[in-house]
Formats: sequence, C-alpha cells, structure tokens
Amino acid sequence: MCELLAMSANVPTDICFSFSGLMQRGGNTGPHKDGWGVTFYEGKGCRSFKDPMPSAQSPIAELVTKYPMKSEAVVCHIRQANSGAVCLENTHPFVRQMWGKNWTYAHNGQLKDFHKALPIKLHLPIGTTDSEHAFCWILDQLHLEFGAEQPKATVLFSFIAKLSHKIDALGVANIIITDGESLFAYCSNNLHWLTRKAPFGQASLIDAEMAVDFQQETTPNDIVTVIATKPLTDDETWHKMKPTQWQLFCLGELVAGSIEDVNATVPAESSKQ
Repeated sequence: MCELLAMSANVPTDICFSFSGLMQRGGNTGPHKDGWGVTFYEGKGCRSFKDPMPSAQSPIAELVTKYPMKSEAVVCHIRQANSGAVCLENTHPFVRQMWGKNWTYAHNGQLKDFHKALPIKLHLPIGTTDSEHAFCWILDQLHLEFGAEQPKATVLFSFIAKLSHKIDALGVANIIITDGESLFAYCSNNLHWLTRKAPFGQASLIDAEMAVDFQQETTPNDIVTVIATKPLTDDETWHKMKPTQWQLFCLGELVAGSIEDVNATVPAESSKQ
C-alpha cells in the first residue's frame, strides 16, 4: 500500500527533514515506487509537486528536500498502485476548490465496489483511482449537507469522520484531508503521529543518515505535529492511532477527535523513549 505524511504547525515550518526520510521509501528502502506528491499551503494558496516516478529517483523530490518551503499545513503521499494506472493524474495528493479554499486529500488503502457504494454527481474525478473517487464523493456529501457555507471546523470534520467510516467499510482507508487550516487524520489500520514542542531534542531518520537538533531550528513557542503511516524517526515517541480513530489538528495542536484521545493512543513499537 501507499504511505502518507502530513504536518500541522503554528508557525511556517519546512518539512525537508521528514520528507527526506519518506522519499527513500519510494523505491529505495520501501516498495512505493509508483509516484509521489506533496502540497504546501501558503495562506489561502497552495503549491503542489507531483511526479509518477519513484520519489527516491525523482529530481523533483530531491528539489523538495533541499528547498525549505515553509508552511503551516503540508500533505505528502508516496504511491504503490493498486487502483488506476501509474500516471500523473492518478498521483496523490488531490486538490479541489470548495467554499473559497483549496482542499487537499490523500489516501492509503484499497476500496472495493467504490463506484456503486460512493455515487458522485458534482465533483467528477480526473483520474481513475479509488482514492480520488472517494475524495470527490466526500466533497459531494459536504455540498449536500452544508450547502454554500462552510460550518465551523468541529461540526465539519465530525461529519467528515462519519463519511470516512463509510469509506473505510469498503476496504482500507487511512485518510488525510485539509483545507489549509484544519488537518484531519482518519486511521483504518496504520497511522502514527507525534507533536514536537519545547523542550526540543534531536531526531534521527530511520531511512536516511540524517539527524536534526530541533532546539537549534525552533523557538520555544513552536508546535509542530507530524502524521505518518509509519514512524520516520527512531529516537522519538510516536503515537499509533487505533482503527477507526480520527483526530483533528489546527496550528500543530490536537483540537478534536473520536473518543480515543491522546492518552488512549499507544507508543509505536519501533519508537524509543
């Protein structure tokens, strides 16, 4: 399956360190060689980089690791294709406009009978993946439920959680979705997260010989949450989400979620204290 990476921060922050580890899993340390993509938010705007090449071999991915684009919300994806051909239009993350905002979606998993179970009318897919189809179905349902005005975040993303449960029932659906302000994560079977804040320490990547001392790169007020399919570092405490658990982050902080709160998550086995 594919792998996800996302970030929510209270100050513009680059994701070069985490992405440097993820990209190695795209055809080097991992099998996810069927394309990759990343979307960065800057205010109401966003910029996306995509490539159907393996990220470990992509000159564009190398550029992203060296170009410190600072953002408060980022969504990344490396693909191992199981639905749809390997091509640019089938490469995540997918971006659509709604309520005057850019919405970004990435999915890890495989869905059965999705055309029948998730009928769409308003937001038509460009590619042929189950993932983009599910995203379009979510946008359709949001339009039907809330009309022309976006509701407050807790109401909106609680509804998206219900939609995610329905998608998850079709197979496997680990989901990341954001409007550039709030970042929503739904766990079907494999999703981890951590929050970095003062006192900051050092972190070392699992997939590359690279380490960062965040105390030298941050201020005491910085809060940065990273979400990934599998832990990217081996010297930080990652929390493993439970199946059907969802969480909502804003400016790096957990602001809403399902009954399983932060204390109900369990440290990932591959993490160290």
